[in-house]
Formats: sequence, structure tokens, C-alpha cells
Amino acid sequence: MSSHPSDSTSPAPETHVVVTPVEPAVKFTRAGALWSALTVGFLTLILLLIFIAQNTASASFAFFGWHWTLPLGVAILLAAVAGGLLTVAVGTARMLQLRRTAKKHFAAATAIQTPSTETL
Repeated sequence: MSSHPSDSTSPAPETHVVVTPVEPAVKFTRAGALWSALTVGFLTLILLLIFIAQNTASASFAFFGWHWTLPLGVAILLAAVAGGLLTVAVGTARMLQLRRTAKKHFAAATAIQTPSTETL
């Protein structure tokens, strides 16, 4: 006597299910990216507004003989904006430099590949 069921009934054949990845119904679009960027931008502006509203104490500043007072939150915001503009200016200069170099290399490579059109 065996503890196994009789061998007369064979087990059901194994079935392999192949799952193919389903593409999303809506693909990534520029409008979707713009919407996300605007949402993040507005949330950042709200946080900056709260920061400025909570830091209203006046601070004195002096620069090359000029003296003025500003609310502390506004002064820090202006410093951050000036730093961002400086970063953009440096990045723009570097991109223009790289573009000029790439054009020179492209022109040199094109001149080498193009045969000379001399007439005999």
C-alpha cells in the first residue's frame, strides 16, 4: 500500500503564462511635465511667501557707502535670486563656449570628410 494516490490519473499539464508589460494609457507629455513644474513652482512660492511673512524684522545693510534697511526675509530672498542669476549667467557662458567649440570641431570633421573640389 502506498500513500500516494493511484498513478492512473496524471497531473494537469503545467501552463506558463507569459506576461507582457502593459504600456501606460497616457504617455509622458510636455504638457504633463509643465503642469508638474508649475505645481512645484507654486508650492515653492507659497513657502517663500510664508518665509518672508515670518521674517519681517528690519535689517540694516551697507554696500560701497550706500545704507538701507530691508525686511530680513526680503533681503535673504534677494540674495538667493542674485545667486541664481549669477549661476544662470555662468552656465550660459559655459554653454556658449561649448557650442562654439563643438561647431569648430564639426567644421573641421566635415572638411576632412569632404574631398577637395580641385579641377585639373
